[in-house]
Amino acid sequence: MLTGSGVISGVSVAHQRASVDDVAAAGADDQRAEVERLLARPGVEEAFALHTCNRTEAYVVTDDPTVGRATLGGFADEVSEESVVYTDHEESLRHLMRVAAGLESLVLGEDQIIGQVRTAYEDARGVGGIGPMLDEAVTKAIRVGERVRTETAFNEGVLSLGSAAAEVATEEVSIEDATALVVGAGEMGTLAAQSLADRGVAELVIANRTVPHAEHVAKEVDADASAVALPAAETVAERADLVVTTTASDEPLLDAEAFSDGGETTVVDVAQPRDIAPEVAELSPVTVFDLDDLQSVTDETERRRREAVDEVEAIIDREFERLLEQYKRKRADEVIAAMYESADRVKSEEVSTAVSKLEAEMDGDGDLPDEQREVLEAMADALVNKLLAPPTKSLREAAAEDDWTTINTALQLFDPDFGGEDGPPAFVSEMLEGESGELPTGVSADIPEELAEEIPDDVAAQTDD
Repeated sequence: MLTGSGVISGVSVAHQRASVDDVAAAGADDQRAEVERLLARPGVEEAFALHTCNRTEAYVVTDDPTVGRATLGGFADEVSEESVVYTDHEESLRHLMRVAAGLESLVLGEDQIIGQVRTAYEDARGVGGIGPMLDEAVTKAIRVGERVRTETAFNEGVLSLGSAAAEVATEEVSIEDATALVVGAGEMGTLAAQSLADRGVAELVIANRTVPHAEHVAKEVDADASAVALPAAETVAERADLVVTTTASDEPLLDAEAFSDGGETTVVDVAQPRDIAPEVAELSPVTVFDLDDLQSVTDETERRRREAVDEVEAIIDREFERLLEQYKRKRADEVIAAMYESADRVKSEEVSTAVSKLEAEMDGDGDLPDEQREVLEAMADALVNKLLAPPTKSLREAAAEDDWTTINTALQLFDPDFGGEDGPPAFVSEMLEGESGELPTGVSADIPEELAEEIPDDVAAQTDD
């Protein structure tokens, strides 16, 4: 595929519209497997997948957006339609930047997501999923995330109750040597586990009624983590240095007996109603923090991050426009390169003809001297460069203004039979045959048969039009 050609299509199942079960059910088992599955589909040139606790997303590059949409149609077969969001080329580019910046995170401005995007990029590249389009899109998103974190206050402080719990706990416990128990694998439990892992906890155990949910969280965090069933929490609590509870249980899950032989333990209970029985706070080796203790930690952080949102959005707007300009320039440069290639072919033919005529006039006295040949070739190169310099500048300006009608006209004026006997390159043919005058996206009526039945009716109708 030519650099800068093709379009990106995306699909997302994320916490804003989907449950934890929906997020887990979408896509393949892991990022690499998802990318490999997508690359095996007809018409897919590049692929990228992002799997976290709170989102499962995939992106493909195809010549035709209808093919891309159809390819992603089976991404979330087991998920309700209301939980799935499809994005077109520009929406995908902007969304990737918002994700890496932390604007789409469950915890506004959280840091972990940018590392997860980097890992997903390396996973996709490792199986051949990253090409010129996605390389620029994903690396731009990562750079945006880095700028947001270094140039704004968007990620300063702790915002969620889960991360606040980890913050309070780490002030009481030497986290590098600690065993931590997180009770609950919902949103707050997941965030608490992520925050403890980010702070370098030695061992992490996640207890949950549904063990697969706990296993999913344990797999996602960067720590020595394991999962147990909820009844086992009491046993783990006996040896834990730190316990964070986050369930929605109607009754306390851990009483004084669970901590009576455990020695010094820090307990942070962010559940409502409480997961920790009141008598636990009366045990001298145990320090208990509740919601009231955590609220003040999060209020100031949330205010500062909300104030920084406009600044983050402005960075994304600027970088988004720059990325679009990069793509436009590459498309224009492809046309310009093809023009120079055609001109060089004509130049070589004419120089060869001129040399032959000069040698014929030498009455068989041998070949044209190298010095004279070099002068002739230099003159021809200079003519080509000087003649093509003004249209080159105009073509790049036209691309920047989305004026593809001017580019099409210039190509036809330059050489109506562009490309010789074999005809023009495919991407040039599409431009010359287009009637809209808009930025070409490689849309073709030739949809692979394997995908034809998967094209949604609304998308197929747009293609027919």
